[in-house]
Amino acid sequence: MFREDVYQRLAVLGIAVPEMLLPKSMVDMHKWAIIACDQFTHDRTFWKKMADFVGNAPSTLNLIFPEVYIGDKEADDRIQAIHQTMNAYIKNEIFETSKQGLIYVERQSATGQRSQGLVAALDLEQYDWRKDTSLPARATEETVPERLPPRMAIRRGAALETSHVLLLIEDEKNRILGGLKQRTLATTPVYKTSLAPEAGTIEGWLLDQESDWTYLAEQLEALAEQAVSRYGAPPFLYAVGDGNHSLASAKAVWEEYKRTRGGATGIMEHPCRYALVEIKNLYDPALRFEPIHRLVLGADMAEITTLLSKLPGFTCRVTGDGEDIVDLVRDRGAAKTRLGLIANTERILIETDAQGLVTHYLQPLLDAFVSEKPIYAVDYIHGREALYETAAGNKEKRGVGILLPPVEKDGLFKTVATGGPLPRKSFSMGEALDKRFYLECRKLFC
Repeated sequence: MFREDVYQRLAVLGIAVPEMLLPKSMVDMHKWAIIACDQFTHDRTFWKKMADFVGNAPSTLNLIFPEVYIGDKEADDRIQAIHQTMNAYIKNEIFETSKQGLIYVERQSATGQRSQGLVAALDLEQYDWRKDTSLPARATEETVPERLPPRMAIRRGAALETSHVLLLIEDEKNRILGGLKQRTLATTPVYKTSLAPEAGTIEGWLLDQESDWTYLAEQLEALAEQAVSRYGAPPFLYAVGDGNHSLASAKAVWEEYKRTRGGATGIMEHPCRYALVEIKNLYDPALRFEPIHRLVLGADMAEITTLLSKLPGFTCRVTGDGEDIVDLVRDRGAAKTRLGLIANTERILIETDAQGLVTHYLQPLLDAFVSEKPIYAVDYIHGREALYETAAGNKEKRGVGILLPPVEKDGLFKTVATGGPLPRKSFSMGEALDKRFYLECRKLFC
């Protein structure tokens, strides 16, 4: 009775305790753990290096579709290979026996900062990415429906899921993750590994006791009361920080599954109703919000400078000797909002009177630009180093990088609660190599 009670309490809060699958000790975790598929989306060299590094070893690289390859002629074959590998990993007993529980995670970045997280399952019945939703789990950024079909094709019929989705909670006193950490002190991590390439380390502890789940339920209930007092009922509990399109695709596959099965018995208990996520605290000091920069492929500096002249209060100048465009754009003491343009050796500093997130003004300009000139395209770059490599290095195509200013994370929940999702790709949680790595798995369509 006690177990059913805690399950129900968590279910009301949109959380389920999943059956976790972790690789056996014989598996090299350094090669098993791979960075989120939506990173380095314009850098095939990075993903080729990852493939060379993994070789024939079991790896989550073989369970995901790096988005740099979406649109390739071989995409369907790649998806088929992913599904075959999932089945092979299950058949060949790559995994330990599944264990029901949550996983408390600590990630140390390459710079030494340590962050906390909790891997759980989110009930997709309590999540929606649309602007007018009042469900507990909501998107923080605009979702582009046209980007869902290839991601749905990967999830549809997949035997396994592994996730890079991050959910944010507003827990100023860090009661949830801080309290769960205390419950791991007398236990041994179920995994511990360094992350390639030079992305720090990660440890995970299994929380498989009912007392752990009850503690989580109690703290989430308190958080729900706080959310109602701030934003009204029903409570806004979870903001999708990373992996919004992947989570939206999981939701779409679940809705599709329900439609095709009608009212079949047991349908609401199917595993695809849920999605693995990592819950993180918005107020974690190690959790940094970074802008997602833009790369306009095919364009030149003059075209983009002219385009951005439509920003309110626009001014621009070529940077001088000894000036670092990154330092100029990130200067929090500047009187106006700043952006930087990068193309080969050229650097132009843009200043604008645009207030708040500059993507509110920038994204509509870019969307209109590429719709008028379909031979051009916009890519979204995580990390200024990656932007430099693609825009300044100009390895494959002509293009202009747009370096965006810092993003403040305070007020995120209030902004989304009152105005709905931000423009797509407005921010990123950390630099590219700070992103979540795939580790835990769960059976999906078996």
